Amino acid sequence: MELGVYSFGDVQADASTGKLGSTADATRNLLEAIQLADQVGLDFFGIGEHHTREMPASAATVILGAAASTTRTIKLGSAVTVLSTDDPVRVYQQFATLDALSNGRAEITAGRGSSTESFPLFGHSLNDYDELYAEKLDLLLQINESESITWSGKFRPALNEALVVPRPDAGSLPIWLATGGNPHSSVRAGLLGLPVSYAIIGGQANRFAPLADLYRRAAAQAGIAEDKIKVAVASPGFVGEDAAQAKEFFWTHWHRVMEQLGKIRGFAPPPRAHFDKEASGAGALFAGGPEEIAERIVSLHKSIGHMRQFFQTDVGQMPHREFLRSIELLGTKVKPLVDAELGTNEPKELTKDVA
Repeated sequence: MELGVYSFGDVQADASTGKLGSTADATRNLLEAIQLADQVGLDFFGIGEHHTREMPASAATVILGAAASTTRTIKLGSAVTVLSTDDPVRVYQQFATLDALSNGRAEITAGRGSSTESFPLFGHSLNDYDELYAEKLDLLLQINESESITWSGKFRPALNEALVVPRPDAGSLPIWLATGGNPHSSVRAGLLGLPVSYAIIGGQANRFAPLADLYRRAAAQAGIAEDKIKVAVASPGFVGEDAAQAKEFFWTHWHRVMEQLGKIRGFAPPPRAHFDKEASGAGALFAGGPEEIAERIVSLHKSIGHMRQFFQTDVGQMPHREFLRSIELLGTKVKPLVDAELGTNEPKELTKDVA
């Protein structure tokens, strides 16, 4: 089981005034978090694309490229790349460059995105939401297959024997398909032979088991090799030394971000009873002590059969030191417990030093 972290670049707030701090500091904090995740033996760090004052991580490959030269084994990817409003040629070039700088550790997780601020920012219409994604995913996958591309579509100029470089040493990049639970997306990922990443941010996490089964059935129907059929889970989570204190701490920050999102999207923030239910048992919020979190990961694995789980921890202007401490505990306390139960990953080979 691979364990990791993902972040949208949560901005710090002044403890006395509540005023939001620097987006530049938030960016630098991300680099420090990635370095620590690598040091404590975590397997993956993803940066999700957002374009807001509270979550300004809008250029994942730049941050990940900086991390490539100061980390050794951790996989570096997006979580997610909002493919609908980006250019697949530039996405591929940027991640192939990251792959070269990290000696083969780059991954793309392509998705529609849970927020829509990138559509007006880059001149796209929400009326084209589904068409944009389908067309651009098709182009991205074709680029991954060949460095010379002939292609035409509706939303960007055609390509005629266009050269797309650089290319990964392995020949292609790992491309995951992200979904928040759309059955069609599970089928699409299976038929295309893409690994699937489920964003489980609320409710009972094991309700995604039928979707994972649907994904595997679609892949089997398409004759996809078993080693290409992979499931990952992204979920909110926080690890503390004491389970009760960890839940109390995470509640404060999770509720704050729910209030912020509620004002934008028109919903009331959930009450504490809702949080307590979802932060225990089969719930989607993985907040607690190391032993509890490890047990819940193992339990979810028995239901979904996923090979990676990674957590969004820095929410609601969480102090950076607490974010780092949670990463440390995830790597040094939770991961050994999960590995002891489910078995370790194949031994990591140290990447070559970057000159």
